[in-house]
Amino acid sequence: MSSTNQTPSHAPAPEGATAGDEYFAERSLKKGAAGWVLLAGLGVAYVISGDFAGWNNGLTTGGFGGLTVAFVLMGIMYVTMVLGLAEMSSALPTAGAGYGFARRAMGRVGGFATGTAILIEYAIAPAAIVTFIGDYVIGFFPADKQAQLEHWRWAIYLFFYLIFICIHIFGVGEALRLMFIITAIAVVSLLVFIFAVAGGFDAHNLTNITGLFAGGQVPPGTNHLFPFGMSGTISSLIFGIWFFLAIEGVPLAAEETKDPKRDLPRGIIVGVLILVFTGLAVLLLGTGASNPGQLGPQGAPLLTAMHNVHAPTWTIEFVNIAGLAGLIASFFSIIFAYSRQTFALSRAGYLPQWLSLTSKRKTPVWALLVPGIIGYVLAVALSAHYNYTVALKDAVVAGNPPGATLIDIAVFGATVSYALMNLSHMILRTREPKLERGYVTPGGRITTGIAFVLSLVAIFAVFNYDWKSALISLAVFAVIMLYYALYSRHHLVANAPEEEFALIESATGDLH
Repeated sequence: MSSTNQTPSHAPAPEGATAGDEYFAERSLKKGAAGWVLLAGLGVAYVISGDFAGWNNGLTTGGFGGLTVAFVLMGIMYVTMVLGLAEMSSALPTAGAGYGFARRAMGRVGGFATGTAILIEYAIAPAAIVTFIGDYVIGFFPADKQAQLEHWRWAIYLFFYLIFICIHIFGVGEALRLMFIITAIAVVSLLVFIFAVAGGFDAHNLTNITGLFAGGQVPPGTNHLFPFGMSGTISSLIFGIWFFLAIEGVPLAAEETKDPKRDLPRGIIVGVLILVFTGLAVLLLGTGASNPGQLGPQGAPLLTAMHNVHAPTWTIEFVNIAGLAGLIASFFSIIFAYSRQTFALSRAGYLPQWLSLTSKRKTPVWALLVPGIIGYVLAVALSAHYNYTVALKDAVVAGNPPGATLIDIAVFGATVSYALMNLSHMILRTREPKLERGYVTPGGRITTGIAFVLSLVAIFAVFNYDWKSALISLAVFAVIMLYYALYSRHHLVANAPEEEFALIESATGDLH
């Protein structure tokens, strides 16, 4: 690897080092690997695991009423945010996505803060998902074998991390096509689930709180629909987000897209609309086929609901296998997301530059491996701690399951990034109304303003649900920002794509 001090001739470079052609040749992605259909599939793949596991924790947090309010509010937040992201991705199509948008709107500090928050989300979300994959894999075996397999969770997690990181290293086109097939299988399994439980739906189950409270009696001042009151409803926002978490990662494929100005808006909008439908169906029919107290603690809630209504055996077996496919689809695709976010931040010098080196197949090997190792270690450590405390039974309170704790950490990063990305859209609409856009957000700043306000509410919900996990996440965020303040801001690559967008904007401004 080498670099030069040659500055692009079309404009003066901002403060910081510049890099030559060889630097970027070693840090380039494969062009034209995805059209809008693959991008829509990528968006659904990011999120679809949320339909199979994790969302049901919201039933033990806020009851059916609380989780439904959370789904509606967070659904509004995602739809309005996605419309803003569609516009920004058509105007600034780089692998940095949200970080690149914020870099253009709020400068280097705002850009890196956004990128850091996104990276926390994407590095931790696969760790949460792999714990649910472990639940499904162990669930394939007879009950008398499951306790023994709990001791091998670390090996299950390692197997899935290794397999799917290696597929990504092999090539992005191959990875996206395989991911699309896995996602299609998962969507079909959700349709099978809907078919299998629709006949057993009972509206009375939605407010059946047996198992949530001793004797089935709600606390004073609450009711069966909102058994945990306002506080529970606010905490449920975390799991309302889980129905949609990471759909915003579609623009990360910008540099590998055939026609980013057209394909990125189409892909992300179609993806979020599919997720609204599947999430609502799972929430309503799953709870109506069971009840909040029974479904909430389950690692595989769809299977529990199907057993309750005595669904045909073949449908249960199919959803069990395809449910694992759904979890794998999200696990697989978010690995793609964290690698591209790491790649973009590293290529511009915000993170160590060796993280953005790409292989002969144009895949960012180190950006795939390092966040994967961090996520794996966290998943193993939290699972081991939870199983240990459960084994102590009455001696120690186990606390939240590892998946729920990891969801809270991932959602912290997500909600902070959402606030900053929505703010970026409003700033760019105000400051650069003539910026060339392939798509324009309906409602403009009002639309992303709604998403901005709801993202602030969601940040509060993260602390309301588990303030300890939220504080740890905040501390990690602060440490990475300190790294920027003390080191990386002095080693930025001035002609990296996201920096170039800012450079051109600054140079253009000087002409007026």
